[in-house]
Amino acid sequence: MPDPVTGRLTHPAVILVATDLSDTERLMPFALQQAESTGAHLLLLHVLATSESMAVDAVGMPYYDPAGAVETASNLLQAWCSVARTRKIPCQAMVREGNAAQQVIATARQFLADRILLGTRSRSKMSKLLLGSVAEQVLRSAHIPVITVGPEAHLPVDVAATEGVVLHATTLRETSRPSAALACRIASAMDRPLVLLHVLPPKDEMERKGLPVGADSLALRELRIIAEETGCGCSMPIESHVVHGNPAIEILAEAAERHAVLIVLGATQRNVFQNLTRDRTIYKVLAHARCPVLTLREPKAESEDAVLLRLATHS
Repeated sequence: MPDPVTGRLTHPAVILVATDLSDTERLMPFALQQAESTGAHLLLLHVLATSESMAVDAVGMPYYDPAGAVETASNLLQAWCSVARTRKIPCQAMVREGNAAQQVIATARQFLADRILLGTRSRSKMSKLLLGSVAEQVLRSAHIPVITVGPEAHLPVDVAATEGVVLHATTLRETSRPSAALACRIASAMDRPLVLLHVLPPKDEMERKGLPVGADSLALRELRIIAEETGCGCSMPIESHVVHGNPAIEILAEAAERHAVLIVLGATQRNVFQNLTRDRTIYKVLAHARCPVLTLREPKAESEDAVLLRLATHS
């Protein structure tokens, strides 16, 4: 039986939805769906920057109008809360002023949020993701799961309710086990099968590095061990899958092929949250995923190459 902390991660009591108001049409369908399936209370937050409070007078001179900006934001959030209440979902709207990322983290702590839901945005017709300083700072600072909804994410309309999987892109490290266990319980809560995916480097790259021959079978064996260890808390089937290639490309391809309803990423602070750049796997997945992406923080661990060499030595 999961402990109370894990239980609140899979069945959150409070979901904090941080919105810049331009993304509510994309964010709120997912927020409402998650709240309905988990019984969570929705807390809608917009953080008002000073620039948003500027208005223009009769002669074209800008002036500070915080009351008007707060009213506009509140009206929009309250409209969504009304939608939530018609679906029997408790909902509260809140507008605050200040540094957006700091206010998101502070609000999550104040209201004991179990999950943060926020959007990312596209900056060009090429769909290049501009993660934005707010989302990046939240990802770096939050100690609870963060679900991002990218510009290409949408609720499936052509997939049967029973189709689709939870896809957990995992490492082979010891630290991957807690996130795999949580992904397993999330899959059970969503009544979806779980796919554990591990992406190995391209074969020619592995040869250049002198990594062991037969790494595919070693990795698959380790994934199956993880599946067995975590399966006790998961009532849904678990499938293990190993592929070679670019991690971001393979994760997105697998998610599209399996009609993933959620991608779960475990990431180390060193590799992701302290050095988040466009070249990182998580950045690319957030940019182009067609479903929400839940990010879990893992402690710093040994490198993937070291893991493969260790597995080969002990096989």
